[in-house]
Amino acid sequence: MVGVTGSIPVVSTTFLATNPCLNTVSEKIAIIGLGYVGLPLALSLAKTFPSTIGFDISAARVEALQKGHDWTGEHSAQTIIEAKLSVTADATKLEDATFFIVTVPTPITEGKQPDLKPLLSACAIIGKVLAKRKSTTPSLNLPVIVFESTVYPGLTEEICGPEIAAVSGLKQGVDFKLGYSPERINPGDPVHTLENITKVIAAEDTATLNRLEAVYGAVVKAGLHKAPSIAVAEAAKVLENTQRDLNVALMNELALICDRMNIRTKDVLDAAGTKWNFLRFTPGLVGGHCIGVDPYYLTTRAEKLGYHPEVILAGRRINDSMGAFIARKLSGWLKDNKAEAKVPRIGILGLTFKENVRDLRNSRVPDIIEELRLLGLQPFVYDPMVDAQMAHEEYGITLCNKDDLSNLDALVLAVPHNQFLSNKKEILGALNKGALVMDIKSVLNPAEVPPSLHYWSL
Repeated sequence: MVGVTGSIPVVSTTFLATNPCLNTVSEKIAIIGLGYVGLPLALSLAKTFPSTIGFDISAARVEALQKGHDWTGEHSAQTIIEAKLSVTADATKLEDATFFIVTVPTPITEGKQPDLKPLLSACAIIGKVLAKRKSTTPSLNLPVIVFESTVYPGLTEEICGPEIAAVSGLKQGVDFKLGYSPERINPGDPVHTLENITKVIAAEDTATLNRLEAVYGAVVKAGLHKAPSIAVAEAAKVLENTQRDLNVALMNELALICDRMNIRTKDVLDAAGTKWNFLRFTPGLVGGHCIGVDPYYLTTRAEKLGYHPEVILAGRRINDSMGAFIARKLSGWLKDNKAEAKVPRIGILGLTFKENVRDLRNSRVPDIIEELRLLGLQPFVYDPMVDAQMAHEEYGITLCNKDDLSNLDALVLAVPHNQFLSNKKEILGALNKGALVMDIKSVLNPAEVPPSLHYWSL
């Protein structure tokens, strides 16, 4: 666990031009995991490092990418084809790699504990590759394994490294080197891309850090930040998302209070936002593969060290409770306003974890649906961005057709995809007179909602 100190924290890519010894185009890079994080990284690296190979355990994912199709919708067929990235589900194709980058998911269990199975599986795959390579091609460069998956501080060196060593029969820190560079991919964001976000890099020694600098510096225009140790870089990643989680939790708690005072949270935030140092966060459902998950990695590590986090877990409890709150609010309104009506028709727009993306992972919209069902209500769920089969396999939810959204007594705008907002009149026209519109992210202008409808926002 050797730290790198005394270096300039941010390194411009021009550094490579004046240090040709670091221009390691000869690195043979292997990306393990071709999801939202791995694919954009692999596509970018392939432009500079021609031998870059992308690996995924899903043969279906690999086959789709070979045809130029990205099921996440983040990359066009032209982008994939032009990158000339080699993709495979065959681990034997990785045996010439000198620089491994692990970008597999790090989810949590139902008990809110880190689920390390994908990470350990990736380590085992790399370990087997290195074991075979040791006896067949020992002359290759000393392998570097960099992790981008979000983990708690210490996990890379204390769990991943030993797992690779155990499988490969090699010695950690001698026969292979470790690095860490936390991913900062933001799905659905065309501005904050891999190339335009400062990349944090860390390694177990200076020589390995130089190799990370050469690889990442070749594609990240925004520059690199050298963390003094792998543990620091790991902690920085979980902090980024924990901080955002807590700020959103504060806004959600504010929304719960404002609701009891019958004032609109957005109006309060607009007023408070006129102060120069006010942080602009908004209430809402907190899901996805980062913000709703990563804090549990930090709290797990803290508890193992004998410290029980209070603020972080309190924020998690608030954010995880918002779906049920919205469902109960809707149910209460229906009882107060539709007491004599037939079984109410409820529509829910959006199922993904955020707007304008297809990612269903850790979406909190199912929390609303589940609570409504427990309350005896069966909503119609519509999301044209989602594959119906995936929705059913992931959550047991059957998506409805657009035509089913008619004669509604209530409509929950849960995920405001652009295609919903561009058809606001049509959407609102599907509601009966006196129906309720629940605008979870306060994207609608209340003045544009017909006076015949009731409007509520979080």
